Amino acid sequence: MNQIYKVNVNNSFDFDVSPEQVSSLDAIKMSASQFHVLQGHKSYKCEIETSNVNSKSYKVKVNGNTYNIHISNNLDILIKDMGFEVGASKKVNEIKAPMPGLILDIHVKEGQEVKEDDALLILEAMKMENVLTSPRDGIIKSISVSKNDTVDKNQLLIEFE
Repeated sequence: MNQIYKVNVNNSFDFDVSPEQVSSLDAIKMSASQFHVLQGHKSYKCEIETSNVNSKSYKVKVNGNTYNIHISNNLDILIKDMGFEVGASKKVNEIKAPMPGLILDIHVKEGQEVKEDDALLILEAMKMENVLTSPRDGIIKSISVSKNDTVDKNQLLIEFE
């Protein structure tokens, strides 16, 4: 089976992308988060503003317009079609830093109730802003970091009740 990626833009527009289409793009990396992309005879200035690799969600600016993008592969689609959610059987009680970086902002407070996918904090790593989101509904028990703290990989950031 050929791998096809489903791309959702701004929760309103869906399209499929094949590996062949991706490889036909001419992309030049300008910096850690900026790219110059040529498709056919059109030029695009692209910047990845934020990324959440766990949920495969990205905030991308293309020629000055900002888009929220979610990417799914065949396995993600199959799991969703079967009615399962990835990680639904596992109760996560803590958020750890997925990589070393700098805490740019914290969006929650201790005792605050959060819903799944709510933004918890922003971690800057390799000059990219990564939004860490809540893996489940719950209440924030403790926050172990402050704004502008430098964190190591796997360092405890937030605990849930």
